Amino acid sequence: MVVIVILTALDLEYQAVREHLTDPRVHRHTAGTRFELGRLTGDGRRVALGLVGKGNHPSAVIAERAIAEFSPSALLFVGIAGALWPGIGLGDVVVATHVYAYHGGTSEDDSLKARPRVWEIDHETDQIARHLYRTETWTRRLPAGAAVPAVRFGPIAAGEVVQDSAVSAHAQWVRQTYNDALAIEMESAGVAQAAHHNRSLPMAVIRGISDRADGTKTATDGLNWQPKAAASAAAFAMALAQELAAEHENHPAREAKGMTDSVKNIARDNARVGVQAGHIHGNVTIGHPLQTQTTDPAAQLAELRERLARARKAQEVDEDTFTAAEEEIAVAAESLSESTEQGRSKAMIALKRLRGLLADVAELAAHVAAVIAAIRGVL
Repeated sequence: MVVIVILTALDLEYQAVREHLTDPRVHRHTAGTRFELGRLTGDGRRVALGLVGKGNHPSAVIAERAIAEFSPSALLFVGIAGALWPGIGLGDVVVATHVYAYHGGTSEDDSLKARPRVWEIDHETDQIARHLYRTETWTRRLPAGAAVPAVRFGPIAAGEVVQDSAVSAHAQWVRQTYNDALAIEMESAGVAQAAHHNRSLPMAVIRGISDRADGTKTATDGLNWQPKAAASAAAFAMALAQELAAEHENHPAREAKGMTDSVKNIARDNARVGVQAGHIHGNVTIGHPLQTQTTDPAAQLAELRERLARARKAQEVDEDTFTAAEEEIAVAAESLSESTEQGRSKAMIALKRLRGLLADVAELAAHVAAVIAAIRGVL
């Protein structure tokens, strides 16, 4: 199960994030987009990493593609940006409180009137990010020997222009119209739009400052501020990803919204209620799982092994989990073949361990539960 999707625009940003992943493996989308699935170093939770390229339009397309492919609990956009205020230092990390799509407007005789679109970071993600800043726990992920940069929270402006002037008409218009923006870049509006259209999926933009957007970009790039800024942004983003993943596991959306496992159905007069449900997560089975299939435990184990292999091929199950699950299936099958009460008990223990291993894959976990139920029926 992929918990967090992280997207970048540039290869150096991608590589900065990839440094924090273990065992990255290619995941090919049917349309040709290549993501990499890996695990957070020191944590083990699964992350999908993707490259969107420059501009808000491609970033929106790839973000939507990633959301549909992985159904993540959160989406992070990580990279570099230009500072819009002289007090913001090179290498500083900016966490967006808002994203301005600043190219919206109407051209009239006297001037260009802004018609911006704005997306705001969700409250919970903002609170977690600020907690990381206060505790400075994120700094553990900085490269060895790196100075600890300042972390700033504020709006980021996203358009379709590389701004490298403090006096151009474009720069003056941005400053006058979006004078609270801390940084400027070209992609986060597209990512924010995709997250907004997916039931307001939690989304955060983390940018390292690599230049001042004032005509000195060539000089700062020559001093390698791009990789330095990308490394700082990646360090904060990966710490945030870890916290968001833990929050999702400890407080799933159903519980956070005050929902319970039971739904009360009330039918009056001639009305009949079929199925009433709130939010549905994963597959839905009405009645006993696999009730139309064989209840022979050995046959169900054989089918489970086939399903496990398909899940591995689809990268729903990683190699370590697949190997461990195969071993438990083998123990359960061998124990059942003894046709003794002791053998069935050993099989039950192996299957309970297997259910824990496959808890993130609803279909497989349900199949294991059905095998357990079938063995209980034999006992």
